[in-house]
Amino acid sequence: MNIRPTQDTAAFSAETLDIDHAAETDRIVAGLREQLRGMKKRGLVLGLSGGIDSSVSVALAVRAVGAKNVFCLFMPENDSDPESLRLGRLVAETFGVDAVVEDIGPTLQAMGCYERRDAFIRQLVPAYGEGWASKIVIANALEGEGYNISSLVVQDPQGKQTKLRMPPPVYLGIVAATNMKQRTRKQIEYYHADRLNFAVLGTPNRLEYDQGFFVKNGDGAADVKPIAHLYKSQVYALAAYLGIPEEIRRRPPTTDTYSLEQTQEEFYFSLPYARMDLCLYGLNNGLPIEAVAQAAGLTATQVERVWADIAAKRKATRYLHLGPQLVQTVEEIAD
Repeated sequence: MNIRPTQDTAAFSAETLDIDHAAETDRIVAGLREQLRGMKKRGLVLGLSGGIDSSVSVALAVRAVGAKNVFCLFMPENDSDPESLRLGRLVAETFGVDAVVEDIGPTLQAMGCYERRDAFIRQLVPAYGEGWASKIVIANALEGEGYNISSLVVQDPQGKQTKLRMPPPVYLGIVAATNMKQRTRKQIEYYHADRLNFAVLGTPNRLEYDQGFFVKNGDGAADVKPIAHLYKSQVYALAAYLGIPEEIRRRPPTTDTYSLEQTQEEFYFSLPYARMDLCLYGLNNGLPIEAVAQAAGLTATQVERVWADIAAKRKATRYLHLGPQLVQTVEEIAD
């Protein structure tokens, strides 16, 4: 990945993750072209959210197959931030790709996505309904003993917020209903990919891919995932090189999934991405805990807790990376 080797662990810092932007771009572009040839596909389809990962992916896709062979989708729903659509359109215009709006709100409404979710919320907040908003947050792994305890935050029509512990059935029900959003978007992507004979491009970065921050058969489904090996910090650096508009590069990462504004740290990760990258890199490369703590501005105890959280998420989400499990391998089509 063109990461500069760290000979002296005392020198470990954010600069350790620096990459050769031109060389990495060329490597990804060459990889995409080879993968598409192998699949006999002539272009790429992807959902464009206005976030950093999908924006970088569009830029790389255009370099790989040309703007005329990249097709983007804006897929807002009832809880989406309007800024996501505006910024997504800015990216499409910047790179000259065709893009259409597929509002999935009516589809989700018809499938009962919102009502199913709200019914579970009403088990804790009977008054929840029109004019209310909500999100799920997790306990900060730095402050506890590594247990990922999720809470529900609700906001009433007057703006008052309340945080509530969720019993497992309520948590699972809310998440199951919410996951319908990602799976519906993926249906739309594959519809357009099939009609164009294109491949579907997935946009997870390394942190998200490693930690299972995706929905199986939802945003986790794709034919190619060109930035899954890049740490989030590297994606941001590559964004500047590729000419992603500064407004998008300054935007904090969000889930844009729940009706209340929500950061990725609130929902899933222990720390902001830059510090998570350092912790993940240190764990992946066997660096001393003291070196990682100094680089990330944490104590050794805090790094231990982050590493424990990483390991726990890897274990809990391993099934997300698995394909369908067979009782017996079918040798004729085995890889």
